[in-house]
This record gives sequence, structure tokens and C-alpha cells, in this order.
Amino acid sequence: MKRILPDLWQTAVENPAPGLYTHAYLLTRETGNVLFYNTGHHQDIEDMADLGGVAYQFLSHQDELGESLNVIRQRFGAQLGGHIHEQSEFARIRVPDILFERREVQLDNIDVIPTPGHTPGSTCFYVHSAHGRYLFTGDTLTLTKEGTWAAGYIPGYSDHEQLAESLKLLQELAPDAVICSGFDGGNAYQTIVPGSWPSLVHRAFEKLVR
Repeated sequence: MKRILPDLWQTAVENPAPGLYTHAYLLTRETGNVLFYNTGHHQDIEDMADLGGVAYQFLSHQDELGESLNVIRQRFGAQLGGHIHEQSEFARIRVPDILFERREVQLDNIDVIPTPGHTPGSTCFYVHSAHGRYLFTGDTLTLTKEGTWAAGYIPGYSDHEQLAESLKLLQELAPDAVICSGFDGGNAYQTIVPGSWPSLVHRAFEKLVR
């Protein structure tokens, strides 16, 4: 695993489909580590044991489902979190222990923000760490090879209007680092210049609504 921030570790890249790449991220915490997204890399899972294991695993949406959820559960006893609108999809692999339904705070410092559009249960996580504010966008916003942010709209799969409203919501935040789920082969995260995030999201919004 690669340390990208003082309390955040990135797993090795995976390539689940042509042109699509993913990482998972382990947030280390004294009160129990949180794994965002999912990984099937067994070595990374073993590395997580050395970092204190996984107490919770939060998925941003159904596209991150996989049998490795059960591997991580068996290895660490991790509680799984996912959105209530996708619980039937989750249940094909594993029934969630924690169901997200509305904006709320989980585990004292993780703001759970439902952002439907890419999928019905897409969810972002806004972590208030001692080292900064981290925004995990799932596929609601993805980072392109050019270093710009783009809405995760897939014709015939995503809901255009819901996604546009979700971008408006994310525009109000002030993250120091933003970490997406799926990406096209460049970087999967970006540190944010103070004050610049609203304009970065607005550009993605403008491209979406054209």
C-alpha cells in the first residue's frame, strides 16, 4: 500500500473494465480504521492488518461490489456500509451492516452525503481528519487524465437531473483533498488549492448540463 496522506493509504490499482481503473483507501483512526471503496488485492488486505485492520468498509455505490467484501469481513470483521436504495444489489454479495439514507455523521467525523445520479444510491464521504478535509466522491465526480473533474454520467444508466443536483451540493464543500473511485488511468486523487473547489465542480456541472 502507498501512503498518500498522513492517515490515508492507497491500494494497488485494479482494472475491472477496459479504460476503467480503481483504488481503495484505508483511513487509519485510533477508534477503528475505515476502508473506502473496495479492493481484491490480497497483499493489500494483508498490509491492512499491519496498519490495524479494517473496522468499517464504506462503499460509494453498487459498482464497487465484489466477493472481496466477504474476504475483508472474514479477515477483519469489518462492518459494511452502503446506501439503502442499493441494498438489494448489496445483498447479492453481502447484506450491509450500516444503511445510509440521508445526510448524517458516522463515526464522529465522517459526513455521509447521498449524491444520487451516477447510480440511485451513490454516496460521498466527507472526512474531517486532523490532517485536513478529505472528500471521497465515488463516481459522482471522477478525475480525468487531464487533471479536471467530470460528472460520472453514463447515458442509459445514470440520472442526469439527480446528478446535476448532487454536483450543486458538493460545490458547497471545501475539501483539501478529493479522492474518486473509478478513473481513466491518470491520478485518482487531487489536493485542492484553497478556495478553488467550487469552480472545479462548476466546470464539471457546465459540461454535464450542455
